[in-house]
Amino acid sequence: MNSDRSFKIYTKTGDDGTSGLIGGTRVEKFDDRLEAYGTIDELNSWLGLLRTGQVENEVDEILGFIQHKLFDFGSHLATDQHDGKHTEQSVCEQSAIERIEREIDRMQNQLAELKNFILPGGTSYAAYAHLARTVCRRAERRITLVSKHENVQKNVLVFINRLSDYLFVLARYINLKKGHQETIWFRQKT
Repeated sequence: MNSDRSFKIYTKTGDDGTSGLIGGTRVEKFDDRLEAYGTIDELNSWLGLLRTGQVENEVDEILGFIQHKLFDFGSHLATDQHDGKHTEQSVCEQSAIERIEREIDRMQNQLAELKNFILPGGTSYAAYAHLARTVCRRAERRITLVSKHENVQKNVLVFINRLSDYLFVLARYINLKKGHQETIWFRQKT
C-alpha cells in the first residue's frame, strides 16, 4: 500500500466544531447546510443497504443512479456559492425527475390499488425502503430550510420529493415480489 497518498481521511480541521464548505468558508457543525447534506449522506447509505438485497436489475440500476445524484446534491449543498469562485452548475436535470417518475409508474402498474394506509414493514428490504423514505422526507425538510437562505436548485427539491414517493412504492413492490402481504393500518381501540 502506498503511504504517500494525497487524500487523508483525517484532517483535524473539524476538531474545533466547524466544518469547511467547498470554497473554504467554515461553518458550525450544526449549520443547516451540514444537516441537509448529512441527511442526504444518511439516505445514500440506506440506499446502499437496499442494494445489497436481492433486487431485480432494474431496481438496482435505478438505485445506483439515485445514489450518484444524491452525491451530486450533497456537493451542491456543501458549496459556498457566495465566494464568487464556484459557478452554479445544474445538478438535477428534468430528465432525472422523469426517470424516477417512470420507475414509479412501472412498479405501481403491478401493484394493487392502495385503498388504506399501510404500516411500514413486510420483508426486511421493504422495511429498509420505508426507513429510507422517512430519511428522504427529513432530507426534504432540511433542504427546504436551507433553500430559505441559500441558493438551492429547485429541481433538487422536486427530485427529493419524488424520491420519497419512489421509495414508498418500492417498499410495496418488494413486498409484492417476495409474496409478503402488506399490513393495513386500522385505528386501535384501547
